[in-house]
Amino acid sequence: MSDLLRAPAEIKYAEELDWLESVDDGPKPFSWRLSPKMVRLFVLGSERSDGLDREISQKWFGDRSFVERSIVTLASDRGLLLIGDPGTGKSWLAELLSAAISRNSTLVVQGTAGTTEDHIKYSWNVSMVIAKGQSRESMIPSPIMTAMEAGSIGRFEELTRSTSDVQDALISILSEKYISVPELESGDSDNIVFAKPGFSIIATANSRDRGVNDLSSALKRRFNFVRIPVMTNKKSEAEIVRFRTEELLRRHSIELEVPPTLLDVLLQSFADLRASAAAAGGDDEKLESALSTAEQIGVLEDAVLHSNFFGERTLTARSLASSLVGSLARREPEDLAILNKYLHGVVEPRSKEQGGSWPEFLEGGRDAIATLS
Repeated sequence: MSDLLRAPAEIKYAEELDWLESVDDGPKPFSWRLSPKMVRLFVLGSERSDGLDREISQKWFGDRSFVERSIVTLASDRGLLLIGDPGTGKSWLAELLSAAISRNSTLVVQGTAGTTEDHIKYSWNVSMVIAKGQSRESMIPSPIMTAMEAGSIGRFEELTRSTSDVQDALISILSEKYISVPELESGDSDNIVFAKPGFSIIATANSRDRGVNDLSSALKRRFNFVRIPVMTNKKSEAEIVRFRTEELLRRHSIELEVPPTLLDVLLQSFADLRASAAAAGGDDEKLESALSTAEQIGVLEDAVLHSNFFGERTLTARSLASSLVGSLARREPEDLAILNKYLHGVVEPRSKEQGGSWPEFLEGGRDAIATLS
């Protein structure tokens, strides 16, 4: 695992999954590797009341009802659609669920304007077709078809980014649970690929993509929707940011402390900017950034890496402010003006009243804006 840039969840947490499977005596739907209760425990972590001999780490931070409804959906014959703003952890939850249920989270189709039916059905190995003709041997199954044949979970990222033709092809798969291969002879037993029990699809969609390629009512009926809200609980958000930052430090073998006071500054800054965006009269008055937890993690990771490689191996309020401005100022001059207004209208009075890390944070933010202006 050490030589992988990013190990999938089933490899990263293989030891936990092996142990959970060894002690799991609950009923398992279809070909599931873990029972629903153990899947939930793997995702949300263990508690003392679970009575386990070892601790299972919490990997996804959010309302347990979202996880439970997702698991129940996958135990039925309906697809699961996780929908929410960017950075709310939809893809990470989908990966964790796939890893716990199938021990394979890599059967993924990425939805884009260039995604075609071939990406969710099958394509052909041209050289083999020329040499031997069309057959199952010369067919290249898509990740979705592979999941169907294995009775596993297939994933479809950014569903609303794909065109209506691709979405229509997905309706057939979710409804009929098979894929026809008309290129093969009708009498050939391989001309239809049937899904095995346990097959399901977890799709994700960003609520901000509404209107790009809206889902048809027919496709919506074949999914159970689970809406993942933006994290607003500061304590839970702090746990997420701390968890992901510790992972980064371990991956890079960095010995650098993140002072709790600076984490508070980061959390408060995002809370302030979100409140400002909610009160804004139009898009020009709010940052282009979604101000998600994922972006908050990105700001902190950027500051940590910069401090480690180019600073004094100590995270400072100045480097945190510089990272925040650099990460969130995507439109010039609009975003810079919004951030400058925030520094003068909110951070400056707070630095005078509270002191602490805020004066240095204010100074670092001003310098970063001046550099980019």
